[in-house]
Amino acid sequence: MPNLSVVLKQEIARIARKEQRAEVAALQKASAAHRRALAALRRQVAALERQLRLQARGAGRRAPAPVTEEDDSGPSLRFSAKGLGAQRKRLGLSASAVAKILGVSALSVYKWESGKTRPRARQLEAIAGLRKMGKREAQAKLDALVSTPSKTRRIKAA
Repeated sequence: MPNLSVVLKQEIARIARKEQRAEVAALQKASAAHRRALAALRRQVAALERQLRLQARGAGRRAPAPVTEEDDSGPSLRFSAKGLGAQRKRLGLSASAVAKILGVSALSVYKWESGKTRPRARQLEAIAGLRKMGKREAQAKLDALVSTPSKTRRIKAA
């Protein structure tokens, strides 16, 4: 005949294992749900990163700005960042020289050529005028602009 204490110990161990299995099963289900949620979040982050790379790659090829009432008055002018750079090189001018001719900052010309920004309508007209210039005409206009501001400064200072 088995000892009562041995039987009692075996029964307690059996019930403890049964309760542990129930607790572990609940934890396994929760863990599996968390793993699925993490996997879904990783897929979402990967998709968003892909989308960001595509948008960054296509930043230079943005759709043209919407036409406003101001733009309707003049002729429609197209702008190409590569075209502006090629035009500047054709004229043999630096970005700062082109900026002086156009009446803008050198940083603006740099951003236009790199495709980071797009010129406004008024500046597009000046760029269209630059396309019609030859090397001599552009150099003459630049020389006139460089000599003119120094005279106006003296007048203002006096």
